[in-house]
Amino acid sequence: MDPSALTSTDPLADLLNGVRTSGALFNLSALTGDWAARFEDGSPLALAVLLHGSAWITPQGGDPVRIGPGDVAVLSGGAPYVIADDPATEPNVMIRAGGRCTSARGEELVGARAPGAGTWDAEGAAGTLLVSGMYGVDGGAPGRLLAALPALAVVEASVGACPVTRATFEEIAREQPGQQILLDRALDLMLITALRAWFTRPGAEVPAWYRAHSDPVVGPALRMLRADPAHPWTLPALVARTGVSRASLARRFTALVGRPPMTYLRERRLALAADLLRAPEATLAMVADRVGFANAFAFSAAFKREFGVSPSEYRTRVHES
Repeated sequence: MDPSALTSTDPLADLLNGVRTSGALFNLSALTGDWAARFEDGSPLALAVLLHGSAWITPQGGDPVRIGPGDVAVLSGGAPYVIADDPATEPNVMIRAGGRCTSARGEELVGARAPGAGTWDAEGAAGTLLVSGMYGVDGGAPGRLLAALPALAVVEASVGACPVTRATFEEIAREQPGQQILLDRALDLMLITALRAWFTRPGAEVPAWYRAHSDPVVGPALRMLRADPAHPWTLPALVARTGVSRASLARRFTALVGRPPMTYLRERRLALAADLLRAPEATLAMVADRVGFANAFAFSAAFKREFGVSPSEYRTRVHES
């Protein structure tokens, strides 16, 4: 992939770029009666999309929020949360890591899938139809995106429509070759669509990172770093091109973007590297050179510090999923 294809002056694209999961967990649940599931899987990002009926979502330490048909709930940070027919219903299903289900007492529920309780009324006259999707704990969720989100963000159907319908989900969920790739990309599409609606919804407070791209000093610096991330940038080089003092650039950049210029550049390079590693023919030396690291050793060390796994381990996980 050409690194220039990932450059953008769009601040939302800058934030969402790199959102790409592998091994997504999905479930379509048909529910009636009293039901509640507590999610303790640790997923850094999760979605709940209501196709029919109503439900309540209660994040840990937060107040219950009702969602209706077409609403999309984005849960961030990995803290436990409960989805139920009513806030007062006690969870009888616990969702653990990897989508494993247990009872409230910890007993394995053989054959259950999250939330996996209840039955669907074929006539559609009653009940709740819920799609839940979870990102893997080890990837697909950039840290800067997680920092920009609340524990629970609900996008109402009137603000942003979910791009995956019940019929579409049932089609991609069929156990056929390529199923996991379809599920992964569907989750990414649903998340990006929901977050675009969330960040641009009427009355939304514009965060500092969004204003950064229109700042007369920080904006040009960001565009230079994104246009050529492999360039041997230094803070003095950026200062020379932006025409402000070193202290002024560092202070304004950090205040608006949330990290110093060189930290932003390192994270940008590693996000690009993670995408390049998906190509089987890309060697570590090639990727290191494409994104601006001196050699494969320096690249591997930085990658492991950022993602917790080596580039080779990351590539293996991506291809196995």
